[in-house]
Amino acid sequence: MEFDAVKATKATVEWISQWFEKNGPGCNAIVGISGGKDSSIAAALCVEALGKDRVIGVLMPNGEQSDIDMAKLLVDHLGIEHYIINIQGAFDSLCDQISGAGIEISKDSIINLPPRLRMSTLYAVGQSKNGRVVNTCNLSEDWVGYSTRYGDSAGDFSPMSFFTTAEIRAIGRVLGLPSVLIEKVPSDGLSGMSDEDKLGFTYEVLDRYIRTGEIDDPETKKRIDYLHEKNLFKLRFMDCFKYEG
Repeated sequence: MEFDAVKATKATVEWISQWFEKNGPGCNAIVGISGGKDSSIAAALCVEALGKDRVIGVLMPNGEQSDIDMAKLLVDHLGIEHYIINIQGAFDSLCDQISGAGIEISKDSIINLPPRLRMSTLYAVGQSKNGRVVNTCNLSEDWVGYSTRYGDSAGDFSPMSFFTTAEIRAIGRVLGLPSVLIEKVPSDGLSGMSDEDKLGFTYEVLDRYIRTGEIDDPETKKRIDYLHEKNLFKLRFMDCFKYEG
């Protein structure tokens, strides 16, 4: 079935509105703004659902952010209240404390620590500004675990978790966002590589496989299946022991 972006956009906006009526009447939506398509479209959806006066953008560079102009473009385009909170001091201090304790910080720890600090920042802003934190993940990224647990994978509500990358871009076009934000090449901003370079396949290939089960390259299928199985734990509640004594 062909994706109906207009219908999907309207349904998502309605869902956000209803979610806030039940879980935060009068509260604000708190969105971490990276300058990429996901945070841009999540913020735009919230503006449609709640009005721009109830959406707060938080820009959180770690020192210098080369594409912060994209984040500024988004908040200016939407006309939303926003704050710039640099996490470099917290990041550097925590790394120093961990190293000082005699622990050699791994490369993965250095990559995943900023998203976790950013999520802590969003919750601090949310509790200070009567807010609910938006999760900005999409189905394609979640499918292969391309998120940081308790970092960008966290949030109070998730409006885009069942839309693929291509579908999210289509929603962005319906919302009238600048094309430079919708089509921006996704990257983690840390490794110097695009998401697709790191994954080893394109989102176009992944989206087609998710929606149709069709894929041309057996090795790519094998890698996607491996990443999906390996990262399913990120999508479920933590494993708990239930004592039956």
